Amino acid sequence: MGIPHDSCQDIWLFFRVAVGHGDGGNALFRRLQDLAFLNRGVKITFADARDGRSETFEYENGLVDFVRNLNRSTEPAHPEVIYVADSADGVQVEIAFQYTVEYTENVRSYVNNIHTIEGGTHLSGFRAALTRALNTYGKNENLFKNQTPTGEDFREGLTAVVSVRVPEPRFEGQTKTKLGNGEVEGIVNTILGGALAKFLEENPATAKTIVNKGVVAAEARESARRAREMVRVRKNALSHGGMPGKLRDCTSREVDKCELYLVEGNSAGGSAEGGRIREYQAILPLRGKIINAYKSRDEKVLANEEVRSMIVAFGGGFGKEMDLSKRRYGKVVIMTDADVDGSHIRTLLLTFFYRQMYDLVKAGHVYVAQPPLFRVRRKGGKGTTRYVQTEEEMKKELLDAGIQNAALDPNDGRLIENEAMVALCRTLSSLEESIQALERRGFSLRSLAELQDPATARLPMYNVQWKEQTRWFFDRRELTEFTTQIEQETGASLDALTAASSISAGLSQDPTKDVDENSGQATEAVLRVVELHEVRSLNRQLVALRDAGFEIDSLYPVQRTGVEGARYKLIRGESETGVDDLRSLLTSIREAGEKGWQITRFKGLGEMDPEELRETTLDPANRTLVQVTMEDAEAADDLFRILMGDKVEPRREFIEKFALDVKYLDV
Repeated sequence: MGIPHDSCQDIWLFFRVAVGHGDGGNALFRRLQDLAFLNRGVKITFADARDGRSETFEYENGLVDFVRNLNRSTEPAHPEVIYVADSADGVQVEIAFQYTVEYTENVRSYVNNIHTIEGGTHLSGFRAALTRALNTYGKNENLFKNQTPTGEDFREGLTAVVSVRVPEPRFEGQTKTKLGNGEVEGIVNTILGGALAKFLEENPATAKTIVNKGVVAAEARESARRAREMVRVRKNALSHGGMPGKLRDCTSREVDKCELYLVEGNSAGGSAEGGRIREYQAILPLRGKIINAYKSRDEKVLANEEVRSMIVAFGGGFGKEMDLSKRRYGKVVIMTDADVDGSHIRTLLLTFFYRQMYDLVKAGHVYVAQPPLFRVRRKGGKGTTRYVQTEEEMKKELLDAGIQNAALDPNDGRLIENEAMVALCRTLSSLEESIQALERRGFSLRSLAELQDPATARLPMYNVQWKEQTRWFFDRRELTEFTTQIEQETGASLDALTAASSISAGLSQDPTKDVDENSGQATEAVLRVVELHEVRSLNRQLVALRDAGFEIDSLYPVQRTGVEGARYKLIRGESETGVDDLRSLLTSIREAGEKGWQITRFKGLGEMDPEELRETTLDPANRTLVQVTMEDAEAADDLFRILMGDKVEPRREFIEKFALDVKYLDV
């Protein structure tokens, strides 16, 4: 719905970005995408000079597309995105919103394209109009029974974008991201109130869905209030005695000095209790996996025994009523095993903190412990024991040790040694990670090498399956040209072509369908596009390999005739070791670096005795703690929606895109 207005003139903006590694590129990526959403008809092309990534943002439906994008990881409660656009007294107002089946509010506000993180009068006007219109409709239709929902109830599960253009905005707040123009509140209130009232009357099915969602939220709020009261009663009952569950509390009452470790199970809890510094370190073992706090209502979360135990142990309350001045610990430390279950438990705990103890995270009181993965000792028991934090560090140490006095004879008249040998091994180490990621996708380096561009040594990045044909493309431009051609030939959109579920069955005249020769039935012709993200790194590393005098075929064994002996020779002092490819060279060097050492890999905290756990993970002089921060709350919320929400498809896409980048995973 809404009052239509002219689309903006097409504008091309091209940014070539060369920023330092970190989140700079991602932050700029999100900002440019937001600008394209806020200004429909504008086309923005983003090119990242670091890895060659290029994206084009253009959204015909503006804020409607913005809301749909925000809701891509969840199920909408009603099909349409409600859209309002109008102006008054020189102030332009544009609003789009849609309810989802989730329980979190996700409202973003902008003034003159500036993201008003702290809200302001335009957001106040939006909330007031929303509450008034829904309350009025609910009362007129007799939809309220025992209680009338509040504004907070009506915003449960709401995703909205509020954008206004103000000739002379006045910004307030510490970061100057809060609109202070009082007249804007009334303008937004009037425009949205009238338009929404009309929409509700004309769309009774959607109207009742939205209002009933508020009614259910009000009932759940009352249930959550009773659950919170039960926790408070329990806390008061325990305030004069011990703490809940199996808490091993510390003796100090200096809050800033005290630490609470959340550990996985009784075995790890026993080691942690024996190794802790009793004066200021407390241990709370948790039994199993706690409830997913992102897709559960408050009353259900608070019914979980482990959650109640944590809340009582922390002190300071929870949710919006949390008072950090009453907390009992300066640090809350998550300490789980370095395996799949441990990662899952850590994620569930972080989700709980995000939903129920947001202020605790925001204030920087939540940490994640980093126990070492390896114990290294000299064989025969001589020398001291040391610990290595990650597998990456362990590989680097073995490589550094094995490369000492090593040289490579490639059988071409050269001898690679000293700095050249070190540089070659560093390149091979980087290549190893990218090749392993490629192989986990099911592609072999040898088969991809057949498609290599002989002039640039680049490998193709995009694998496309269409109508039993396989195509490869080197960059986004080539891919876009091909997909545009397919769209023109079929008359179907790219979204329909790439999603089997979006193509209706039984339409033999559908241009996106083929006809099975045996059955005569129409079959779905689905366009499948796989982006090989690791090829970006591979292409850079292959250039370095070529600079060292080796081509891509040096990385895998090849058939050779008329040549005796190994393809390459690794020389260490008086000894020589034959290797058939450069990937095997790394293995041989690391095996040489491991000689004389006994290396133990820990799979769980329970495998460490109390002394080891204290020395490596609990002692402030030696331990590694990672502080949990939330620099971008909206990005965090988006990620939680993907990983912890109900919708499976976005989570599968996330896993397909990033799971191959996981290097150290115990299964």
